[in-house]
Amino acid sequence: METKQFKAESRRLLEMMIHSIYTHKEIFLRELISNASDAIDKLYFKSLTDDKVGLNKDDFAIWIKSDPDAKTLTITDNGIGMTEEELENNLGTIANSGSFKFKNENKLEEDSQIIGQFGVGFYSAFMVAKKVTVISKAYGSDKAYKWESEGVDGYTITEAEKNSAGTEIILEMLDDTEDESYSEFLDQYRIKALVKKYSDYIRFPVKMEMSHSRPKEQSEEDKSADKPLEYEDYIEIETLNSMVPLWKKNRSELKDEDYKHFYTEKFYDYNEPLKYSHISNEMPAYNALLYIPSKAPFDYYSREYEKGLQLYSNGVLIMDKCADLLPDYFSFVKGLVDSEDLSLNISREMLQHDRQLKAIAKSIEKTVSSELKKMMKNDRENYEKFWEAFGLQLKYGVYSDYGMHKDKLQELIMFTSSKEKKLVTLDEYVTGMGEEQKYIYYATGESIARIEQLPQTELIRDKGYEILYLTDSVDEFAVKALHQYKDKEFRSVSADDLGIETEDKKEELKAKEEENSGLLTALSEALSGKVAKVVLSQRLRSHPVCLTSEGDISLEMEKVLNSLPNTEKIQAQRVLEINPEHDIFTKLKAISDDKNKLGKYAKLLYDQALLIEGLSVEDPVEFSNLICELM
Repeated sequence: METKQFKAESRRLLEMMIHSIYTHKEIFLRELISNASDAIDKLYFKSLTDDKVGLNKDDFAIWIKSDPDAKTLTITDNGIGMTEEELENNLGTIANSGSFKFKNENKLEEDSQIIGQFGVGFYSAFMVAKKVTVISKAYGSDKAYKWESEGVDGYTITEAEKNSAGTEIILEMLDDTEDESYSEFLDQYRIKALVKKYSDYIRFPVKMEMSHSRPKEQSEEDKSADKPLEYEDYIEIETLNSMVPLWKKNRSELKDEDYKHFYTEKFYDYNEPLKYSHISNEMPAYNALLYIPSKAPFDYYSREYEKGLQLYSNGVLIMDKCADLLPDYFSFVKGLVDSEDLSLNISREMLQHDRQLKAIAKSIEKTVSSELKKMMKNDRENYEKFWEAFGLQLKYGVYSDYGMHKDKLQELIMFTSSKEKKLVTLDEYVTGMGEEQKYIYYATGESIARIEQLPQTELIRDKGYEILYLTDSVDEFAVKALHQYKDKEFRSVSADDLGIETEDKKEELKAKEEENSGLLTALSEALSGKVAKVVLSQRLRSHPVCLTSEGDISLEMEKVLNSLPNTEKIQAQRVLEINPEHDIFTKLKAISDDKNKLGKYAKLLYDQALLIEGLSVEDPVEFSNLICELM
């Protein structure tokens, strides 16, 4: 029996197949089942025009048999089989795809379920097997042939016995090592799990004899004697795959319960989704099931979380999490995409980054955005539940990439409003603005309760204007990235110009500052290095002082940036504002000639303003001593 050698290039490719092309060894079963499905598809296609085939669709199946004692795994199909020449061409020459050739010869396009493209998947078997035997009989042939190989050393082809058309692949598994367990692929439950994971939607049944154990029936005498149960083993033929994907069924056949059950089972979520979408798209061509979860996974806002949709090609799982199908700001979406038009790489584990994939991703992004807007409009209660779970991610999306995505996300954004303490959209805020209101006002703080105590909000409240409460660390960064909404600029309650005071009031305040310029200069000098300047405030009503800032960095942004690890400390340009109508200002004027005492008052008022802002007092001992001394 002559051992034939693989061609030099095939030998090198086989070595790559075994050692580097596939990331996960478990992929071998997916590849062999896909090849078996292709073989059946070819014969099924022939049966449509050839009555001699004598089989209908229900007669076709793929069988898996595990023999742990012999350490063999067998995959059998009743497909079209291979002649001696086809065994030589398809298995002796790596990367020669019989499936690809069949599709071209028969001009099969989108309706075809033929999976194979490259003719390399078969060789993934050598990742787990020390010897591979293929026994095949081609449809219409009188002879069967056996192809055997132990890897790169070559192969043999001899005549064999086989009653019917089809192919049987026998893997003699490698011995277990300290690093690798090959015997796990002989475990019936491991096999079942792999079929469910990768080949659940192969359209022909994948069957296996499963051994189970059950209690033996007891006689009445044994029951009365309370004898322990005895168990017996039995064999049951199970179909391991679902075959027809939910997403390829007609929507009219399906109920809400079907979609929700699929989600909880497929994505291991105990909670039903808030929303789902069943998509059948033509340009680009793909089917999809998309789900918006009702709660964020425990690791969602951590580095460990992996975004992505399951990606199928003709019902075969290609990637468990294809990150390229979702932008980061929609990373909460779960689901799957199935397309026949993907450009797969040689291992079918990853995708070539082509226009088709980008087109699908763009289409999915539009769908998710549209569904969220519909939910906001028609199901506000659920949208607010969604916002509670994932709103932070959308706000990160507004801020990230220098605000590149803000126009896509601004209509989905919500903040708690000072009116009724409920969530409002930016559109709802702007629609509720009076004609005289120039800006969208916001205030930042650790909590709503703390924001409501801020002195800076007093003037806005007196005017009856609505304030957006920004309590998340990313909020102010997102607002600055937005800059404006529907030509209405965002304006912090701590801004220099609130667009409220009349020119007369501004002139009046300016005159008071000129009148008290010496006092303000002395206060500024006493707080040198702590504040950029001390000014009279137009925003304060009942409070004596407050801190605001100049420039792009606000006090809240300072807190957020300084909380980040390994960053250089940043300080906003702080401004101490004093209420000219408060009794404390009268006191300051009274002691303006006593520089020492004025300096102590300045430090005390500055520390008071820090505490109001939720910032730490720089010297607590000095603060305490000043209170005691000045009291």
